[in-house]
Amino acid sequence: MKTFPLLGLVAIVLLAGCAELKHAGKDVGEATKKATTAIGHATRDVTRDIGHASRDAVNTVKEEIKED
Repeated sequence: MKTFPLLGLVAIVLLAGCAELKHAGKDVGEATKKATTAIGHATRDVTRDIGHASRDAVNTVKEEIKED
């Protein structure tokens, strides 16, 4: 009958370990989400800036061709 308390203790230790792993997983997930969001926003901004610069360059060339 000594195995029953021992099994209970093992179950409690395992559940506590699972809770810690779950919390750590959530922390990693949140950090990953924030990092990918920051990368996505930066990529969007750079792509938009490149597009605007390209558009402006094309418009400038068109205007110079019309003037000639």
